[in-house]
Amino acid sequence: MSPTPSDATLEEITKLINFDTVSRDSNLPLLGYVGERLSALGIESKLIHDATGQKANLLATIPAGDGTRTGGIVLSGHTDVVPVDGQDWSSDPFTPEIRDDKLYARGACDMKSFIGVVMAKLDSMVEAKLSEPIHLAFSYDEEVGCIGAVDLVAAITADGLKPRGAIVGEPTSMRVVRGHKSVNVIKVDFHGIAAHSSLTTLGVNAISAAADFAAFVNAKAREFASTGAADEAYIVPYTTTTVNQIQGGIAVNTIPALCTLHFEFRSIGADDPVALIESFRAEALCIEALMKAQNPEARVEFTVLAQTPGLDTPAEASIVSLAADLGGTPSPDKATYGTEAGLFFNAGIPTVVCGPGDIAQAHAPDEFIALEQIAECESFIDNLVKALTA
Repeated sequence: MSPTPSDATLEEITKLINFDTVSRDSNLPLLGYVGERLSALGIESKLIHDATGQKANLLATIPAGDGTRTGGIVLSGHTDVVPVDGQDWSSDPFTPEIRDDKLYARGACDMKSFIGVVMAKLDSMVEAKLSEPIHLAFSYDEEVGCIGAVDLVAAITADGLKPRGAIVGEPTSMRVVRGHKSVNVIKVDFHGIAAHSSLTTLGVNAISAAADFAAFVNAKAREFASTGAADEAYIVPYTTTTVNQIQGGIAVNTIPALCTLHFEFRSIGADDPVALIESFRAEALCIEALMKAQNPEARVEFTVLAQTPGLDTPAEASIVSLAADLGGTPSPDKATYGTEAGLFFNAGIPTVVCGPGDIAQAHAPDEFIALEQIAECESFIDNLVKALTA
């Protein structure tokens, strides 16, 4: 018989899911609940707000038995979820429902089950005489570009916590994943000059300029695949890039004055994302020069919307072996998706991704997590507390 999670854990997961924390909305009510739970156990927490004050990260430390607050392990997760708009659900996405040994709800997999397990284990963490602290780092706006975790990781550094490792509980089916590609999202606005389509010499066609840029992106994609660096730990072992959105034009008989293109690239460790951004920017400037040759009023705007750094923790790092000792499944594979782990890694904190659920179930209608996965995560956190008990 497969293991099943405790009622206490399911209760915590249910409470977290009941908070509708779609990225476009505030996550403060959820963090208010988390803060109250921590306060009741004598644990201080602080909120790191965004510019609007409507969203925040939460950072808290469960100190070692001797009061030490530095070193130790970070348990990290994001509190936001993706929208359910236009999806056909079999049940209310924000009211968890168990069917066939699976828990269905938005965020059940990605990633409120991990946070729920941590919440359910707070009492045991506080009661244990820890030899090292456990830090809780819960972020906002991961789903729209790992935005909140930037300030969260900065706070960990500024507070001098100096953790020796971090575990990001994204769904990996409890495999220990030590690498993923960087994720970079860029918007390019092509500002041409409108004119009647019968007078092409009077206009500058923004869609044509965008098409030229799209052709460059496609050429780079072919180059990455054919002659680029490779890392066989990935399903797609090379850096990828693709144009995913394009909008422009107002009528078939009008030369378009505006076209907006969105593209992304996901780079392996061997390719420098900063250098790649500059290569794409340089192409945009070349196209702008051609547009300006037709009319000096034409221009191109190149905007980096999101940069999620890659993760490439060495196989010999102690956090990798620790996660395996705690019950995570060792794996040579690297994740196809981006996480906040790269931000911790870039701050000098050795990091792995290891959490319950299968990423294939995330973001979809009828998102679910197998109860067995939650139970495995419970054992993982229990083992962490034991490993850090003096």
